[in-house]
Amino acid sequence: MPSPQQARAQASAITSTPAAPEPELSPASRLRTLFDRPRLSPGQRRIAQYLIENLTEAAFLSITDLADRVGVSQPSVTRFASAVGFTGYPALRERLQSLTLAARGGPAEEYRGNELQAAVDAEIENLENLRRDFADPHAVIGTGRALSESMPLTVLGLRISVSHAEYFAYAARRIHPDVRLVTRGGSVAYDALLQSREAGGSWVLAFSMPRHARETLHAVRVARRAGLKVALVTDLALGPVADEADTVFATGTGSTLVFDSYAATGVLCAALLQAMTDADPERTQARLEAYEQIADEHRFFLRD
Repeated sequence: MPSPQQARAQASAITSTPAAPEPELSPASRLRTLFDRPRLSPGQRRIAQYLIENLTEAAFLSITDLADRVGVSQPSVTRFASAVGFTGYPALRERLQSLTLAARGGPAEEYRGNELQAAVDAEIENLENLRRDFADPHAVIGTGRALSESMPLTVLGLRISVSHAEYFAYAARRIHPDVRLVTRGGSVAYDALLQSREAGGSWVLAFSMPRHARETLHAVRVARRAGLKVALVTDLALGPVADEADTVFATGTGSTLVFDSYAATGVLCAALLQAMTDADPERTQARLEAYEQIADEHRFFLRD
């Protein structure tokens, strides 16, 4: 048996062991946290969105250049800096530069010779951020219930967002009796949204991924004017489309490669679908069983 002195030494070593450090947030995630203020004006949100999306370049812009890039006045930039907690634009720019320089000397250096690994690493970070968001699942559960109850349910995705809308609608039709997919903009989208509302629909699930299509903003506004509520899946909680939505789910997208990747968006879609199934388990079970019977009868799938 250890002596009393040895026991005290062991206990001291256990209690003094430092806790594992929290994973560091990316510069973009830090800015989202810093800028996610409910009282920001639409113009200020445009500034915030530009800084998040163009941090490396924006960190070294003068106040005049930044105002020109965003399309606002110089006083607007100064007021924005104050609104997010800085004494003025120089102090804000100093913070942006420190984040940029830290990122250049951080984990990204490790993958300079392998951009594919860097892309995977960025998506892992997006998934970790989504996991932290899921610590409070009430927003996902509540929205899933609302989407489940909307008859019909409209799913909207234009341009690059078409694939997200198609995936969600394909899966949702297994558990929901009336899912309407809208993947064409302009008057075609307007007709579909108005018809959905006239048929009794109450919600639209819209996808808006970068580059954000202007026609998505127009369609969301039409939906709102028609009396439909909008749940939005996008990459930023700030911006004109998010301002029009009733509920916003913001997930990071992988932007390391030439074309974006959407690992976190896929998990979020699956989570919303799960919430829809849990909202009406009896209907879900009946519809899934009926579909499996049809699939077996017509041999939709290969057998293992």
